[in-house]
Amino acid sequence: MNQEGKVPYVVTSKSFTAVAINAASKAGEWIKSKLGTVKQLDTKSGAPDLVTEVDKGAEQMIRKLIFTHFPDHALLGEEGVEPGPEASKKALEQALDEEYLWIVDPVDGTTNYVHGYPFFSVSIALAHKGEVIVGVIYDPSRDEMFVAEKGKGAYVHGKRMAVSQQGTLNESLLATGFPVGRDTTLPQNMAGLNYLAPRVRNIRSGGSAALHLAYVASGRLTGYWEVGLNAWDLAAGSLMITESGGSITDTLGNPYHLGVRHVVATNGLIQQELVGALKEAKGTGE
Repeated sequence: MNQEGKVPYVVTSKSFTAVAINAASKAGEWIKSKLGTVKQLDTKSGAPDLVTEVDKGAEQMIRKLIFTHFPDHALLGEEGVEPGPEASKKALEQALDEEYLWIVDPVDGTTNYVHGYPFFSVSIALAHKGEVIVGVIYDPSRDEMFVAEKGKGAYVHGKRMAVSQQGTLNESLLATGFPVGRDTTLPQNMAGLNYLAPRVRNIRSGGSAALHLAYVASGRLTGYWEVGLNAWDLAAGSLMITESGGSITDTLGNPYHLGVRHVVATNGLIQQELVGALKEAKGTGE
């Protein structure tokens, strides 16, 4: 028996987590191999919302790999849902009746991908009766696999992740983002940004919600907030946050669930301060 903290993280063949890791890895390798080759671009709901044949191909690949092992499970993927918050909400509501629901974003950070900016990821979560029990986020550019399993912790490179220890906003490194639907989300995100920028150490905007959550879980960011996201952006990362000792809520401070679209995720120590700041800034999206 190894000493506590030295136990290797092992997943057995065909476990939910093993299948998620395999699907993320295979899709990530394929996505990376196609980098720089994207010619055909579609837009879902306006110019900023790019969809490529790579997104669609990656989602198909993930679907096949998951259904090979779990044909009776359901899957909610970004590419199978019409654009806009109402369509996303409806698709999620219909899918939540399923006992086992896989929630997939095949390329989180498509705009980065199209421009060759190496900050994008594959995000795969599994929810059981509405609760996320497995979360995997893979960054093919850095070959970093972030893995969380309900009750078993979160890991990167096989090492246990833990959130950072900054205790106040003014010593925090935060991240935010600017999702599609700018008419409604941009004023809210900018209100929070303008208010927080002078009050924190610094702010980043990488362009992949999933990786931002993984970075909070691994202690690289103190906190992250964004207004106007969907279940597939947040599901995998939400489990990583809690399994690493952090906190994740909506922007008003209510507990996270799969329907949350406006999110605050932190190391826990600054959660209330960040939620309070967004309320003061009128940047909650509510």
